[in-house]
Amino acid sequence: MPLAPPTSLDVPPEQALLAVDMQGYTQIPEARMAPVRSDLDDVLTNVLAHIGLQDARDLPGAFKDTGDGAIFVMPAKDIARLVDPLLEHLHAALVRYDRERLASAPAIRLRAAVHVGPLSLPDHRGDAINEVCRLLDSQVVRTGLTVAREHRSGFLAAVVSEAAFRRTVRAGRTPDLGEEHFLQATARVEGKGFEEPCWLFVPQMTPRALAPLINPEPPGGEGGTDAPTPSAGPSNPPGAVFQFNGEMTDTTVINEVGTMRIDRRRI
Repeated sequence: MPLAPPTSLDVPPEQALLAVDMQGYTQIPEARMAPVRSDLDDVLTNVLAHIGLQDARDLPGAFKDTGDGAIFVMPAKDIARLVDPLLEHLHAALVRYDRERLASAPAIRLRAAVHVGPLSLPDHRGDAINEVCRLLDSQVVRTGLTVAREHRSGFLAAVVSEAAFRRTVRAGRTPDLGEEHFLQATARVEGKGFEEPCWLFVPQMTPRALAPLINPEPPGGEGGTDAPTPSAGPSNPPGAVFQFNGEMTDTTVINEVGTMRIDRRRI
């Protein structure tokens, strides 16, 4: 039996998508826009090469320059590596860039979105492109980057779609990042009718620390994630998480700590 010819009813092959956007790019003086954008391109190129992914700019139609950011379209098999190790390596590269940049050069702080979905070839048209752009523009990742900047001098906030999260983190394909590193949230874009479940990742911030900052409403209010309820007593409940945002100079923290786990990872 001959194969049926392709039609518009056929589901296109899936592709992995990474979208990034630079915070405050339009506020940079025009004369500095090209150099800082070139620096961002270098950061992205080096990170992709370091983790063994081909730069989408080397593939026809797989890279879209958005002015203050970019969209990368990659084979679906690469989706897990766009979460781990890319996100932590990207943040580390942005931290290094900030340490080495000239005083006159602006910092580069990024929002990022990771998604997977069907796209037609070779034009890469389909809902997946629109969805990754909505994720990137959602309030939850914008707030995440603001929180990162204010609380840990962070340079990255990333949102992973439910589909991408299910096939990567939940499927056990991310060795260094587990579900406990992500805050379950809702991505919304006002005026666009977009509201989808997602997972927020801010390097070096725990979901428990993020939750009340991303959604400060009390339990029972509208929104994505309820803030944790503080302990009524003087001591904290078992499993409490302490997050110190600076160097400890006084070793007295609390009367008693049952179990302490120290994360000594360095950027």
